[in-house]
Amino acid sequence: MDKQKIKNALKLVKFPGFSRDIVSFGLIREIELTQGVVQIGVEITSRDPQVPEQIAADIKATIGELEGVSEVKVRMEVTSPQQQATTASENASTPSNHATMQQVKHTIAIASGKGGVGKSTVTVNLACALQRLLEAENKSGVGIMDCDIYGPSVPLMLGVNGQPEIENDLIRPISNFGVSSMSMGFLVDEDTPVVWRGPMIMKTIQQFAQNVNWGELEILVVDLPPGTGDAQLSLVQTIPLDGAIIITTPQAAAFQVARRGARMFEKVNVPIMGVVENMSYLEATDGSRQTLFGEGGGEETANSLQTELLGQIPLEPALRIGSDNGIPIVVSDPDSPAAKAFISVAKKIITLLNIH
Repeated sequence: MDKQKIKNALKLVKFPGFSRDIVSFGLIREIELTQGVVQIGVEITSRDPQVPEQIAADIKATIGELEGVSEVKVRMEVTSPQQQATTASENASTPSNHATMQQVKHTIAIASGKGGVGKSTVTVNLACALQRLLEAENKSGVGIMDCDIYGPSVPLMLGVNGQPEIENDLIRPISNFGVSSMSMGFLVDEDTPVVWRGPMIMKTIQQFAQNVNWGELEILVVDLPPGTGDAQLSLVQTIPLDGAIIITTPQAAAFQVARRGARMFEKVNVPIMGVVENMSYLEATDGSRQTLFGEGGGEETANSLQTELLGQIPLEPALRIGSDNGIPIVVSDPDSPAAKAFISVAKKIITLLNIH
């Protein structure tokens, strides 16, 4: 009997109301084993007093069945959502089981360590590719939560504008190409800068989770701002993520930062599903390829994070034109090399999420 065996057993304990376990949510603070007595420290955030009671009972039942365990003690630290610390030193928190998110089956984050790597372009085209594939299988839809508060570009790239409607005290996402979306870009004028501190960013992300009627979605794709600041921490504290996809470009200046940024997800126990390398190459009319930004960055990032390189997206003028005109290339030219690359990545995501 050792701590790793106990931790593996704890992965069988689900957070009430979710399909994910308490280990992947980052709730376990300590595991002590002394002469058959196991003591487990758990830290959660919940308003419902029954949640910690259920978790403690499930832990005792699960660990108590292990050979060599004579007694199980659970030390539970419960914090209300209003008491959550907002500093970067936090490394995990319990997601809230929001009624508006009940019909969202899977949630993935699209992240990068730095700006300028085309993260939002990848988000929008991946969402459209996922929607196309899922629709063909008669699955429910796809949504985009644009959490890039300071530079919301999803509305432009998805070709949607205007202010969302409110129905039954909930905001209705705006849809185009079958993809529902919610963005700060819908709530402020395009010429108005968003000059906010951390707590206001946290509140906005919480509102996107709690007060938006997302309806029934197979996958919610969350577009994060670059870096590892308040928005990223707020997200993992608010929404249960199935995983994160890291976006980089081939050059060292991008993939070294992307690699560091990805470490945040490891610290908050969010699985890294894979890496997508954007702007990988420019293909000439004769089929030859020019690697304008170098090569190998995506593969090196994936190897260092012990994950998969999901795909390489080529540079195409049509990709930029589609983003500027609000018609993603997956929609406007699904047979183009870039669109095919996005669709290939989307297929891998569906497989990783075990969607049948």
